[in-house]
Amino acid sequence: MDETTWLNSEEMRAWQALLSGWALLDREIEHQLKNDSGLSHTQYEVLVRLAAAPEGRIRMTELADSLVNSKSGLTYQVSRLEAAGLVRREACPTDVRGVSAVLTDKGRHTLDKAAPGHVAQVRELLIDVLTPTQLTALADGLGEVARRIQEGAPRAGRAPRTRRPERTV
Repeated sequence: MDETTWLNSEEMRAWQALLSGWALLDREIEHQLKNDSGLSHTQYEVLVRLAAAPEGRIRMTELADSLVNSKSGLTYQVSRLEAAGLVRREACPTDVRGVSAVLTDKGRHTLDKAAPGHVAQVRELLIDVLTPTQLTALADGLGEVARRIQEGAPRAGRAPRTRRPERTV
């Protein structure tokens, strides 16, 4: 059995800063979005992704992957957005088993109203707090973490993950 390589003080400082920084940032963003638009942070991100997609439409599996969310978690959020008239689900025209989420006009209007306050909050709490060098390091570092996890890079004590075949939902 391999011996554990414990975090040194600087590594522990980085880990704890990530945990507390993200938790506090997410809490503030969640609060701002709920108060200003009635949306959760995840719901806002669903609308953002749909607004950026061609014809405001994305397959549910692609949407879940882009949000790093489970299919069931996304289904719940999309159901709530659908009940509010912000999104609708439609059969995928190229795959009878596929389902797409589609942004409605009301959803686009809601996003347009929510976006300025959200961007101001992100800018105030994160972007304007960090130097350009810190922003680059944050984006590069966390981008690499995400890339390795998504690609199934080998981890200590674990065999490399195999990529699952594409799913259709």
